[in-house]
Amino acid sequence: VQLVESGGGSVQAGGSLRLSCAAYGYIYSTYCMGWFRQAPGKGREGVAFIGSDGYTTYADSVKGRFTISEDNAKNTLYLQMNSLKPEDTATYYCAAVFRPCDTIAAMTQHDFGYWGQGTQVTVSS
Repeated sequence: VQLVESGGGSVQAGGSLRLSCAAYGYIYSTYCMGWFRQAPGKGREGVAFIGSDGYTTYADSVKGRFTISEDNAKNTLYLQMNSLKPEDTATYYCAAVFRPCDTIAAMTQHDFGYWGQGTQVTVSS
């Protein structure tokens, strides 16, 4: 499976961006797909996950501001980011694993086997 992200960019605080992740290859019926981010000098953290059963889970820092969704017909994952803050600045990565999602606190980057190349999001104050 190949994952290709797009949609990053620069925006002022309070603005919005939508990230997309196109998946190519065979997608098993059971999966967990998600977004991680990594700021300079920090570890990679889970932002939002969505499962093939429709389950979603979010990091506390983005709840109410970010929305994860998918278009199964297009094999595309989205992350709508609203009310962006400077602390959201990071490289955002799309990831996938063929198993059900657990809570965002219970899954780390090591649980995901497929990764995109990353897309940069910069939020200025």
